[in-house]
Amino acid sequence: MIADKIASANRKALQRILNGRPVLIKVGKAGDEIPGMTKKTILHSGPPVSWERMSGPQKGAVIGGLIYERLASNEEEARALAASGEITFDSCHHHGTVGPMAGVVTYSMPVWVVENKTYGNFAYCTFNEGLGKVLRMGAFSNEVINRLDWMENTLAPLIKEALEIKGEIDLKTMIAQVLQMGDEGHNRNRAGTSLLIRELAPAIVRTKFSENEKVEVLNFLNGNDHTFLNLSMPACKCTMDPAGGIKYSTIVYVMSRNGTDFGIKVSGLGDRWFTAPAEIVKGLYFPGFTKEDANPDIGDSCITETMGIGGFAMACAVPIVQFVGGAVQDAINYSKQMYEITEGENYVYKIPVLDFRGTATGIDIQKVIETGIRPIINTGIAHKNPGVGQVGAGLVSPPMKCFEDALEAFVKNLEAEGEL
Repeated sequence: MIADKIASANRKALQRILNGRPVLIKVGKAGDEIPGMTKKTILHSGPPVSWERMSGPQKGAVIGGLIYERLASNEEEARALAASGEITFDSCHHHGTVGPMAGVVTYSMPVWVVENKTYGNFAYCTFNEGLGKVLRMGAFSNEVINRLDWMENTLAPLIKEALEIKGEIDLKTMIAQVLQMGDEGHNRNRAGTSLLIRELAPAIVRTKFSENEKVEVLNFLNGNDHTFLNLSMPACKCTMDPAGGIKYSTIVYVMSRNGTDFGIKVSGLGDRWFTAPAEIVKGLYFPGFTKEDANPDIGDSCITETMGIGGFAMACAVPIVQFVGGAVQDAINYSKQMYEITEGENYVYKIPVLDFRGTATGIDIQKVIETGIRPIINTGIAHKNPGVGQVGAGLVSPPMKCFEDALEAFVKNLEAEGEL
């Protein structure tokens, strides 16, 4: 029976997710590490989108990326180049890559390289810039470009050497620890960043760099709680990719948004995107900003929820409600509710307040449609205009249409193959 085939395929997908072992292996340059990169390639978050349809913050990040690469010298030149057809735009996900918010990755940017040791696949992510006016939020002022230059020329080379001294870092074990320490792996990363510094600091002091540079790097890492986000994301990406392409499976292995569209991919439907207009995030705004300033949902960072942490693990990080809105019980309830739409539980990533129950893992499009419950995502809010930056944080869900269209396509495939 087809129900048995689907159940078996979903168990297989879940097992691949649970078997994944993401390990940080090195630091490299996007142009050298990421397959398919050229000097005129710009990767972005979410499903594919043209320059004309890009949201404000994503356009701002592209402008900044072109200035950073010295392909343009100002905003006007960058806009003209972006619209000229000379630049190849593509989804980060098509290149084993993930990027927070606008997700822009260009040729010269340093990247973390993470390997799934179980299946031998890789994932990549840029370094986190910190909060405020940053490229991922669509800002492209001189201070943004100068920071990116420093990250390329000082931060990344120093961390690269430190990691070579230290050796590989098991991110699965680290994520399991941070969930016990009050993080959820998406919007709260204080414990993860602290553990990362603890791993790297002894090696940092042994590098050939000057004392001032070592202090500068340590202060930068320590001053940016979101440093670890750019490691939890590729850890989740390389964990989820092997769950794709399993015939009959209804498990979601990609969720992502570009500020215009929200897209998902389903294991049994291969590499096909199912998209719908991205929604506005409901949350708390920084002083001086309101919902009217908000861009629709944006970023690859919900790969964390796809893998079963982030919003799915909010019960691990109840103080996060002070950042995204709601009450402590809401965070616990969201984590509990996600068990209703998933295939199983993670036996490594556990939630202490739920008696160490494993996080809900393996979003099933059938269960989403049957229950009407959509995956919960906690996320930052970018201003709708390029160049402004982050204006708040909150909660959002994928549009139900993504799941409806995916299930309809799944049924049509079965009908075409004579399975129904």
